[in-house]
Amino acid sequence: MECVCLTGPTACGKTDLALALADAVPLDIVSMDSALVYRGLDIGTAKPPPEVRRAVPHHLIDILEPTESYSAGRFARDAARLVSEIRARGRLPLLVGGTLLYLKAFRDGLSVLPRADARIRAELEREAERHGWAALHERLRQVDPQAAARIAPSDRQRIQRALEVHALAQRPITELQRGRANPERRVLSIALVPPSRSELAARIERRFDAMVAAGFVKEVERLRARGDLTPHLPAMRAVGYRQIWSFLDGRCSWNEAREKALAATRQYAKRQMTWLRGDARIETWPAFAAGLRDRLVERISKECLIAKNSRRLC
Repeated sequence: MECVCLTGPTACGKTDLALALADAVPLDIVSMDSALVYRGLDIGTAKPPPEVRRAVPHHLIDILEPTESYSAGRFARDAARLVSEIRARGRLPLLVGGTLLYLKAFRDGLSVLPRADARIRAELEREAERHGWAALHERLRQVDPQAAARIAPSDRQRIQRALEVHALAQRPITELQRGRANPERRVLSIALVPPSRSELAARIERRFDAMVAAGFVKEVERLRARGDLTPHLPAMRAVGYRQIWSFLDGRCSWNEAREKALAATRQYAKRQMTWLRGDARIETWPAFAAGLRDRLVERISKECLIAKNSRRLC
């Protein structure tokens, strides 16, 4: 095994367990979260505060402006470099986050896909404004039925990318993704799963309300006031941000924005759970169970990633 990945649905205690593990094991945390890469997106992403990041080394946090975009391919390259560097320092690389596409790209290798094309993306955005994203999803179904089946009609970013790739390569993205440029990596992957959907929904609601109390709305107000951001950018499409942006634009009431944010978060967690059930290489552990840290130390030691005294890398 090269490293450990701690994943699972949103609001299941991944960060808390990672920090508890850091008290027992010399490790660096590599964020596996598509929103934490952006500077200025702090409260709504549950970004670890500076004092925590000083106590335990964190990577791939605050590396981009929200005007920029990040990809699974870039994560795979960044994570591969970081895992090698962290191991060379005699520490354990711990990937932490719920962006499972990033784990797949890192673990299974990269597909050789065309680079982004600003002209084609702009054309697709204009077409979506005229006809709606559902129409573009239908076009995707015609050229790549498999991609359309796994991409939700509301997932603008992935619809746009799939159509962009088809326009550039004249081949479906599904076909191109079957080819991998890199060998598979050995990753001990453990997912924390909630005891029930109702418990997860309650935790999602409590966490969102706590974020709002901590200043989430003001954070989005500051982002809007920059003048260089739009709700269509990948950073601003993060769950919670786009719903609050809509509220600030006057397109819905606060109660509607809150309910939409909670519903979107629950839907995101459902997609994460579906992914986890379909990946036999990810172990599932009960979130919030007693003794998780000691169990994780034992499991990592069993894979010979750390010595039995937990204080050094094997």
